[in-house]
Amino acid sequence: MLSDEIKDIFKIEVITEANYRNALTHPSYTKDNNLNYTECYERLEFLGDAVLKLAVSNILYKEYPDYTEGQMSKIRSIIVSDHILAKIADEIGLNRLIIAGNHDKKQGITKLESVNACSFEAILGAYFLDGKFNEVMGYLENKFHDYIIEVDNNFEKYNAKAILQEYTQGLTKETPVYKLLETKGAEHNKTFIVEVYYRNEAIAQGCGKSKKDAEQHAAYLACQKLGAIKHE
Repeated sequence: MLSDEIKDIFKIEVITEANYRNALTHPSYTKDNNLNYTECYERLEFLGDAVLKLAVSNILYKEYPDYTEGQMSKIRSIIVSDHILAKIADEIGLNRLIIAGNHDKKQGITKLESVNACSFEAILGAYFLDGKFNEVMGYLENKFHDYIIEVDNNFEKYNAKAILQEYTQGLTKETPVYKLLETKGAEHNKTFIVEVYYRNEAIAQGCGKSKKDAEQHAAYLACQKLGAIKHE
């Protein structure tokens, strides 16, 4: 049963199974089967997003007692990004439970970062409705603690686009421009190649599993080249 599989993943009892099925249902499935829009993950994802942000904020508040609101907000924005959430969904095996319409499933939609992130947050929303807030907070603290430490220790890598923009604007008030050069691979497993330009000059190329990740990688290499951050 779906409830047993979810319980095995999160180690938290499932009460209202219908909510968890909805949490794992992509809108394409409800559309294909003429179901009500409430039977997909969108509303539960809205609720779970708030649960996740509160949990991560709580961890940051306790872990970094001297950090400013701005510092904590920057780390939180990275931690709750689709990239991190999808990575965790894959790690715990949640992605294999996602339900989608036949066509979209064949196109690999259940492997997209955004879909995995939404389902993960929706599950948190379902647990919240089941009255499992304290258990969820404990789960998230254990699961996200190491990711938070990793992001804090390597913040320049994760925040390179903002660093590069601030650096270039400080020099000439001009901002970097990112251009997508190439996309490789199958629909569900693409690799994006991006080049970053400053003052019409190509500075660096980056790659990633999403356009955003490729831009971040290109920005990080550009920051190193321009001296905005130190080389590793």
